[in-house]
Formats: sequence, C-alpha cells, structure tokens
Amino acid sequence: MSDNQSKTENKPGKPAGQNKQSSKYPVNMTDTPFPMRGDLAKREPQWVKQWQDKKIYEKIRQASKGRPKFILHDGPPYANGDIHLGHAVNKILKDMIVKTRQFGGFDAPYVPGWDCHGMPIEIQIEKLFGKSLPTAEVMEKARTYANEQVERQKKDFIRLGVLGEWDNPYKTMNFGNEADELRALGTLMEKGYVYRGLKPVNWCFDCGSALAEAEVEYQDKRDPAIDVGFPFAQHDKIAKAFGLASLPTNDGYIVIWTTTPWTIPSNQAMNVHPELKYALVETTRDGKPLLLILAADLVEDALKRYELEGKVIATCDGAALGGIAFHHPLAKADAGYDRLSPIYLADYVAADSGTGVVHSAPAYGVDDFISCKTNGIKDDEIIAPVMADGKYASWLPLFGGMTIWEASKPICDALTATGSLFKLHMFSHSYMHCWRHKTPIIYRATSQWFAGMDVTPKDGGDSLRKTALAAIEQTEFFPSWGKARLHGMIANRPDWTLSRQRQWGVPMAFFINKETGELHPRTPELLEQIAQRVEKEGIEAWLKLDPKELLGDEADQYLKNKDTLDVWFDSGCTHQTVLRGSHKEELAFPADLYLEGSDQHRGWFHSSLLTSSMLNGRAPYKALLTHGFTVDGEGKKMSKSLGNTLAPQKISDTLGADILRLWIASTDYSGELSISDEILKRVTESYRRIRNTLRFLLSNTSDFDAKKDLVDVADMLEIDRYAIAQMHTLQADILAHYDRYEFHPVVSKLQGYCTEDLGGFYLDILKDRLYTCGVTSHARRSAQSAIWHLTHSLLRLMAPMLSFTAEEAWAVFAGDDAGDTIFTQTFYTLPVVADQDALLTKYTALREVRNDVTKQLEEVRVSGAIGSSLQAEVDIKAAGDKFDLLASLDDDLKFMLITSAARVAKAASAEEEAVTVTPSTHEKCERCWHYRADVGSHAEHTDLCGRCVDNLFGKGEARRFA
Repeated sequence: MSDNQSKTENKPGKPAGQNKQSSKYPVNMTDTPFPMRGDLAKREPQWVKQWQDKKIYEKIRQASKGRPKFILHDGPPYANGDIHLGHAVNKILKDMIVKTRQFGGFDAPYVPGWDCHGMPIEIQIEKLFGKSLPTAEVMEKARTYANEQVERQKKDFIRLGVLGEWDNPYKTMNFGNEADELRALGTLMEKGYVYRGLKPVNWCFDCGSALAEAEVEYQDKRDPAIDVGFPFAQHDKIAKAFGLASLPTNDGYIVIWTTTPWTIPSNQAMNVHPELKYALVETTRDGKPLLLILAADLVEDALKRYELEGKVIATCDGAALGGIAFHHPLAKADAGYDRLSPIYLADYVAADSGTGVVHSAPAYGVDDFISCKTNGIKDDEIIAPVMADGKYASWLPLFGGMTIWEASKPICDALTATGSLFKLHMFSHSYMHCWRHKTPIIYRATSQWFAGMDVTPKDGGDSLRKTALAAIEQTEFFPSWGKARLHGMIANRPDWTLSRQRQWGVPMAFFINKETGELHPRTPELLEQIAQRVEKEGIEAWLKLDPKELLGDEADQYLKNKDTLDVWFDSGCTHQTVLRGSHKEELAFPADLYLEGSDQHRGWFHSSLLTSSMLNGRAPYKALLTHGFTVDGEGKKMSKSLGNTLAPQKISDTLGADILRLWIASTDYSGELSISDEILKRVTESYRRIRNTLRFLLSNTSDFDAKKDLVDVADMLEIDRYAIAQMHTLQADILAHYDRYEFHPVVSKLQGYCTEDLGGFYLDILKDRLYTCGVTSHARRSAQSAIWHLTHSLLRLMAPMLSFTAEEAWAVFAGDDAGDTIFTQTFYTLPVVADQDALLTKYTALREVRNDVTKQLEEVRVSGAIGSSLQAEVDIKAAGDKFDLLASLDDDLKFMLITSAARVAKAASAEEEAVTVTPSTHEKCERCWHYRADVGSHAEHTDLCGRCVDNLFGKGEARRFA
C-alpha cells in the first residue's frame, strides 16, 4: 500500500482484522495507545512523578550492581538564583552521558552537587537583612538561604528528566564535607605546599576580598596614560654609564610610561632591560636645557609625543644603568615623597611602546613585586597605601582619603606642578574587572595564604606545577584543544591565593602566635580536632570555639585566623570530600569524566587539578569535556538586558523538556549553542517525525506476542533480514559516537533513519504485507518480528536523549515485560544476520534502482496519467548485474517498487537501460488497491483480487523477498 493510502484504524487494544469497518474485507490496521500528539508539557510531569514514586533511580542502581563503574563527577552549580539555559545544557548533557554509559553496561551513578559557600550568598544576605549582622547570624541565614536555593534548582533539574540521587546530593556546606575540606587543608600544610606571605593578589574593592583567577574578566576601560619623569639624583653615575666625563646639564629625567597614575605615589623602583639600548637625549623645555633617558628605539616617538626636539648624545646598554637611583617625581610636591627610586634590571621590559622604562610599585603589580623582592626589598618596606575599599590611607601625603580612581587627576596635577609630567592622554584598553560586580579591580599586596606552584613538597617529588602539567598529559580532552588551554594556564599561573576575607566560608582554622605570626606547632593535630567539631556542628563550630578549649594555658598567646578558604577550594577538593568522602560508596576516585562549560579550564577543572595534584599526585579525572555557551539565533550572547534569553522552565512548560533535550542533543555543543523560537520550531518538527515513526512501529506490533509469534531471523523474508542488518550497522555507528560523547551525529543519523530508511523505504514497502497478508501469516509475522527487533534497538538508542518519549513508548511496546522503566535495560543485542554484508550490498543497489523508478513514477503522476504509484506498471530494461539483481526478486519486485506490476528485461548494455511507466488497464482491488487482471475472478468476492481472496480465505500468498 502506498504512502498516501489511508484506512480506518482499529480502536486501541483491538487485535488486527477484528474491528468493524465500512468494508466487508478489512485490512490489518492495528492501533496503539501511544498517541500521535506528544502533548509533552502535560505528560512529562506525570512521568517525573512516577519516577519519583517508583524510586526509579534506586531501581537502576540495583539493576546495575556488579557492573564496572563509570563515574561522571558533577561540577556543582552555585546555590543562588533560578537555573538558566546554561544550567539546563550542562545538566542534560551530563544526564545523556550517564544514561548512555548505563545502557552500555556500566554502573553509572549520578550524584548531583551544589557549591554553597562564598560571597554571592553573603551579598544576598546583606541585601535581605542589611550589612551589620553578627557573623553567627550571617552564617545561619546563609545556610538557610543556600538550602532554599538548592531545593528550587533541584526541582527544575528533575523536571528536565535528569535522573540522579536527588534525595542525597552533595553540598559543599554539608558538615561532613566542610570537615573533610579542613582535613585536606591540613594535609597540604603537612606536605609544605601552604605558606603565608605578602603578595599582590587580584583585589575587588566591592567584594573587599582577594579574587581567584577564575573570578577575573576583562572589559574595556578608559584611563589616562602618562609619561612621567624621575629627576636625576646621581649625576656622576649617569655620566659614567653613558661614557661621559660629565653631563652637559644637571637637569634631567629618566621617563616612564604608565596607564595607572594611582600607582605613582607607591613607586619604589624602575626597571630597564639589561640588553636594550638606552639613549641620553639632549633637548630644551621652556628655553632651558634638559636631558632625558629613553629606550633608543623609542626616542623619536617620545619626543614627538612631548612636542620637543632633541638629539641623542650618548647610548648605553640597560645593564649599565642598574643600581642608579633617581628622585621620586613628587619629591618637590611633598617631603613625604622625598625618596630615591633605584633602577633594577628585568627581562620583562619591552621597547615596543612607551619609553622602555617601567616604574615599579611592588604593592600593586606582580612583576613589580617580584623584581623588588629579588633586589632585596623586604615585606615591611613595601609601601602599600591603598586600603581594602579602594581609598588611600589617611597617612598618604596629598591624596589620603581619596579613592584611587578619583585621585588620578590630582596626581597628574601634582606631577605637572613639579615639572615631571611630560604627556597625558586618555585611551581605552582591556582591563581586569570583577566577574560579579563588573567593576575594575587591581593587584594589591596583602598578607594572604598561598599554595606554592613551585614549592617542592616535604616528602620530595616534583613541584605542584610539574605534577599538574604531567597530570594534564595523562588526561583525555574533549574537544582536544582543551589540553593546550589548560596546560598554558597551569604553566604560567602565579601561586594560588587560598585565603579570602569573608564570613560565609570554610575557615582556615589556624591559631597564629600574636608576637611571631607563626602557626601553632600542633597545627595538623589541632585541625583534625576542629574538623571533628565541624563534622557535628558545621563551620559554625570554629566561630563558637574558645581557644582555651584546645590550647589551654597557651590560648592567650594565639589569635584565631579570620580568613576563609577560596570557594574554588571548596569545589576543587570535592574529589576528596565527595568521591572519597560523603559518597564514596556510590562513587570512586579518580572520576572517569568531569564535564563543564569551557570557562572551567580556569575554574573548577583548574582548582580540582591543583588540589588533587597536591593530595594525590595526579588529576582527579581521566577525561575532561567542555561545552560552549548558549547564544541566540543571531549568535549574540544571551542577556536579560538584550531581552534574548529563553528560560528552560518556560520551554518545558510549553513545548516539553524532550524538545529542549533534543535541541541540546542535535547541537554541536563543542562550540556555541544557538537557540531561538525558530530553532525550537524546527526541533519540534524533527521530534514529530521521530514520534510518528515510533507510533507506526508500536501500532504494527500491538497484536504481536514475541513469545509465540517471533520468527527466527534465518526464516524471515529477505527485506526483513536486511532491515535488521542495517540496524546492526546503525547501532554500531551510534554506540561509537556515544563512546566519544557525541550526540549531534546520533540525532542526525536517527532522523535520517526514521525518515529515509524506515519511512522512505522499509516501512513504506512493508505496509502492503502488514495490512493485506493473513493476520497470523508467516509473511506478516516476519515483518512484525523485524519491527520488534528494530523497536527494541531504537528505543534504547534514543532514550538517553528523548527520555520521556522513550519511557512512554517503552511502557506501550514492552507491555507486561516493561518492568518499571526502560532505564534498567542495556543496549539491545540484535540477532545475527548470517548474510549481513551481502544483504547490505544488495539492498544498496536495489535502493538506487528504486530511486530511479520513483522519479519516473512521480513524473507520470504529475502529468495526471496515474494517481498513486499502485496505478502504474513498470517495465525495466537492465544490463549485467543489475538485471540479475532485479530478476532475482521475481514477482516480489512490484512490492519493492510499490507498483501493481513490475517486469524486467535484459538489455545488451548500460546505454540501453530504461524505465517505462504505463498506467494499468486492470481493475483496482477494493482491499489492497492493486490493479490486477484477476480482480473479480472469484464469483463470491467480485471486488477482490486473487491474492486478497487467498490471504483472507485460503492459505495466503507466498512472499519471499518483500
């Protein structure tokens, strides 16, 4: 029967051929309770409830006992705010991977987690209750708030069809996890990785705290760029450096260029490159002779910028200037700046712009700090006037009490007054900003706790940097470019600032000697005692702790450290606190996979690698997978201000979560994921095609009982064996994609299979046999047996992606054998087809011929000569192997071509091959719609053809191929 043939369908549950129809010669049109309309938004919540009521996740775990484990460790989302599309992409990808591994024969648990400490929650508490709450109250309210947020997010994640241990997730604020985090810190202390020191760290004035590398982003900022002269102080040394007996004038400056005028008050040195050429330039300003020291290659540009004319009177290598000191440029403005700035030699100085001389304020730059420390400046000698809120300390001359940003103009005015400002111009450049507040940040030297990247641990072995880089080499990356990215970040990163100045965080629970600043000698032992208390009462136990309880008479000599651990340390050591801690029975170390957004190379992947390298000497994961970010249909980043966001909750509530899941699965997530209403409309259309295919398969197996009706594959008709052989190939192909965590090729292949291989070929041909052969005939049971195998395979292959639809279809398809869920199944083992390769080759050639014939049929149909393809008869002239192929099908060729008659004649050569379509001159059979010479030949059934009479009242027609 052709595609455009339709018959009245049975009511659900009625076996084939037993319904009342208008015709007295019914066809075998079976029905299914699996509806054509998905109505997902309404049906899916019922499945969610059923999964929870029946404890489906626990049943999956029971069914998986004894299998090899596959561990995807969940990177914790932050417990603040409703989930957005990025969360949905992340969680659904994880769910699809876990389910593919589960179907693949693994025990693949999924323990979701949440990141619960840190500043965003503190900020929310401040907004809700004000800034002046006692710490104990902040902690209590923060814990309550985080728990509320977890419950909100959990509900939305469950609605997306994500199966997991939702009743027992991990939370970084669980008492046991907080305690184990302290223990991990204690281990790092014992190994010698952790030290305290003064060092410039990323500092946000709004946060009032140091920031992790992952909390820094770059935005354009407009700043004054200034050329500042440091007046000559040691004239004889300068003359000697340039090979002169004396200087032609004592008035002169070495000139620096900077984009941070606010650092000038803190200047303590300057840097030149030892191998660069520097020039002594003679010029005049305001009619007076003046000397300038500049990089030789930049003299021309600098003089032009200063609107001066001059000439080079001597040059020297930068090395010759080392140690020469110059006056601070504000010395004449206030005695508080009357100090000298020496020249230090540094390889990082470049001569591609500016003046080739860099000024050093060691409190406010990493290179500056390293340079000054290397040259003997001690921590207590470093000038650091900028306070935590961005204001200068009151003791700073001229600018005390100002914010550093508002001080730029007064500083430039003061430099102008002393004659030290040579040029000021405003320019835009990329500058560091806080990722939370979107405000500019600075490097600021503060006393912090660090994990040393190049520290050799006390027990020997490589440094943290070397260990982490070696671990990267042992890790598999998806996509592969992630390896170079993470490697570069680890190779070049500074020491990790572990401490933060917050209230809601795991404390660095140290006792520090009031006089010496040293840690208590029993710190590791004390940390364990504190961890035991935290295990019972949470981090609040440290706040409540009276030092005398642990230190006795020594208590008066010690202070409780007030710093908290970087929140990235919380999530970064979940391989210890979760995989080997709270969920060690379900999970295992190392994890097979960590999966997060591509920004996590500098975030969770990074902090997890560093903590595990220190604790375990290896990465906590075997593989890393990253996904891109969501953008709108035009490729623009999604933001509320642009109004181009799409909420996952809204998509689920209108189209259904399976549409969202199908969109994610069909998108190459290694790059940006584009979404819009138009894109979702196309995804919905794709979903309908898949659902319609499933409905056909379920309808045509609804009266099939495999226990008694299943035909052995060796006894099936040839095209049925071909269909199973083809599914073998497709399934192997899809499983290979699943092994590589690839979904969009799977969706593409499944859509092509449903539309072309099934709808456009196999099922199209099968309809005649399913509908017109005897209900229990071998021919029909063979077709149903093949469909039964295909459906088993197809439902399992699509279940990781279309979880709700597969579950709904499985309940209908498997009936009494369905169990509680499809998710306790494994990928289907298809029966072996002995002549698989030969069949695939044969039917590839047959499909090519069929395509040619179909084109000819369409041309004749458009001309009006025929209605459906069954009204046609086809004559094919074919040569060689093609003739043999077509002739071998004998009378079944017409079924393959869906025509009423098909004849093949031998052609002498390929050039003589032809297809001729002619309208049939015979009568149409009322039942099968074929045009045949024997319609009406049976006196009692004048509207039927001979084969329908045989199928209904006789032994049934013989079918060999199709």
